[in-house]
Amino acid sequence: MLQTVDVHCAGEIGRVVTGGVLDLPGATMADKLAHINEVDDSLRRLLCSEPRSGPAGSFVLLTPATTPEADTGFIVLQPDQAHAMSGSNAMCAVTALLETGMKQMIEPETVVVLDTAAGLVRAVAQCEDAKVLRVTLDMPPSFVAQKAARIDTDLWGSVAYDLCFGGVFYALVDVDQLGLTIAPENARALATSGVALRDRIAATTAILHPTTPALNGLAYVMFRSDEPDGAIRTCTTLRPGRVDRSPCGTGSNANVAVRYAEGRMKPGDVVVSRSIIGGEFITEFIGEARVGPYAATRNRVSGQCWIYTMSQIGLDPSDPFQTGFMLSDTWGGTA
Repeated sequence: MLQTVDVHCAGEIGRVVTGGVLDLPGATMADKLAHINEVDDSLRRLLCSEPRSGPAGSFVLLTPATTPEADTGFIVLQPDQAHAMSGSNAMCAVTALLETGMKQMIEPETVVVLDTAAGLVRAVAQCEDAKVLRVTLDMPPSFVAQKAARIDTDLWGSVAYDLCFGGVFYALVDVDQLGLTIAPENARALATSGVALRDRIAATTAILHPTTPALNGLAYVMFRSDEPDGAIRTCTTLRPGRVDRSPCGTGSNANVAVRYAEGRMKPGDVVVSRSIIGGEFITEFIGEARVGPYAATRNRVSGQCWIYTMSQIGLDPSDPFQTGFMLSDTWGGTA
């Protein structure tokens, strides 16, 4: 029997597993992430597919931390695989920990440190009257691995993208290259196009993290466009075929690295990321860094979450769908 606190961050669901899971093998969070993705992913498949779940949202797995500086370990479980980091899911985890009393809430601010495979993430929760009003994350350093790379496609010709790391690897794509805009009525077209691009790029490009092999590989395509007020409209596409409801924290982190590389941002600058349904994250560029051979940026991303239910998930030993299933009518054409 698993207990969850179900939270949404600007509309994106993060179901935080708060009880019923033992620790995972591994001395580091990178080891634990690799264990799920390379050795045993039965828990991920159980939780993230039907009949116990649906296409929207993620599960957040909290484990014992592997370093004394952290409050808890943090892994994101999604239908495609386990991921090292997610800004919206980190905000959900912090909100769940504090509003349920798993960690004492101190007003006006409480610090929670998450141990992730991408490094320690320090979260500062703004708190008032037992409610978390905002969560600000010191994100892993972000960097551009390839600027203005190109992939040939049958549908759209040559598509340019920036390959960036923001906690996971992204291909950031200007959406107008596909003749689309980031709007709710285009969600299905964006989802299927983004997944197709992601799969084509991943099949033809070696995507390697310079220090942590567990972070290798392309996680997502994020579409982007500039808004008239200076904000970035974003749409992260997730396998097997949906779009992020939030502005996407790791993607917002990666976007700052691109703007820094282009000379469009400097330390102290702030940019708003706006999602397909109008939710907003604020990202502050706080300083320069280095990751292996790459110039990197250190950024803070902030947003707000809301708990909407608490649940228990059981598994009958006679259940024929212990590893779950996905059908393309609900999950998209790549299910």
